[in-house]
Formats: sequence, structure tokens, C-alpha cells
Amino acid sequence: MQVLQMQMEVRADPAEVGRARRWARSRLAGTGIGVDEPLAETLILLISELVTNAVVHTGCPAVLRMLFPGEGGSAGAAAGVCPGTVRVEVADISARPPRRRCAEGDDTGGRGLELVDGLADRWGWQPEGAGKRIWCEVDRGEPLWVGAFEPPRAVTNRA
Repeated sequence: MQVLQMQMEVRADPAEVGRARRWARSRLAGTGIGVDEPLAETLILLISELVTNAVVHTGCPAVLRMLFPGEGGSAGAAAGVCPGTVRVEVADISARPPRRRCAEGDDTGGRGLELVDGLADRWGWQPEGAGKRIWCEVDRGEPLWVGAFEPPRAVTNRA
């Protein structure tokens, strides 16, 4: 099983969120996910939220990764990964952990991680070097990323 990984460097500028959405949309076509599919829209929204959090709340550059399991031989294979689950990761150099906020009424912010929790099948974060990596997964079928990545130290998962 091969894993197709795409990666984009994100500058510490809120305008990068729109660039990340456009970049992700342009990459989906080559993965078999149509840009008009509900899955594509969900992935774009998740990317938008995670990149926004990284850029706005840390003020640091970040790296956006999309991982798509695919068919194939052993080159690039990841143990335990089967077709079906798409993983989005945003890594930044801030050690500050993500924090859920409770938005009220007309608040214009504070809903990002609630959206991620509601849209993703799983999500979490873990320390990475001097910073952290926040990730989420969306299943196209059954959960399939068993053992593919090191276990996160601090995770918020949906049951």
C-alpha cells in the first residue's frame, strides 16, 4: 500500500488560508476525489480551520500535509494503512497546545475546533520537535489508519 503525501508551506499571514484552500482543491482531482463531492468540501473546510488556527493563533509559519492511501507496491508503503481514510495535518513551530473555546451567540471566532470535531472522524494533536502537529482524519469507508502513525501523546478523539 502506498501513501500519497502532498505538502505545502504556509507563511504566517492570514491570506495564506485562502491559498491553502485553493492549493488543496487543485490537488484533490488527482486523488480520485471530485472537487464537487461532499468529501472534498469537508476536507477543504477542515484545512481552512486548521490552517487558520495555526496562522492566527500562533503567528508562525506552518506546513500543511494531505495524505491519501492508495493502491500499489511497497514503495512508500505505510504499515496498517488501507484505502479510504484521508488525513490532514498542520505542523507549526509553536509549542502552545490547541485550545477549544466556547463561542457564544454573535462571536465571530472560537468555533474552529468544534467544527473539526464535528466534521472529522478523528482528530488530535501531538508535540513535534519544538512545535506541534494537529491532525484530523476523514473516512471514506471504515477507519483504516491503524498503526500508520506514532500514537499522539495528547489527543481529543470522538468515539
